[in-house]
Amino acid sequence: MTLEELARGQIARVTGFRSEDAGLEPKLREIGFAEDDEVEIVHFGPLMARPVCVRLNRTLIALRRNEAAAIEVSIG
Repeated sequence: MTLEELARGQIARVTGFRSEDAGLEPKLREIGFAEDDEVEIVHFGPLMARPVCVRLNRTLIALRRNEAAAIEVSIG
């Protein structure tokens, strides 16, 4: 499943990345995403649930939907 599919308040762990855009994974890693990091959906934006606000290791980060869809996660 991907980060985009989580509901508000759900906590998951990053398991990997998948995207057709070769430059997206390095960008996400630069922001701070890495395998086994804990992420939580904090808020969805008002227009079509964009952007997605996530908590990553005690830091709040706003992501576009396509960025959230590129982050693979597992619950539990």
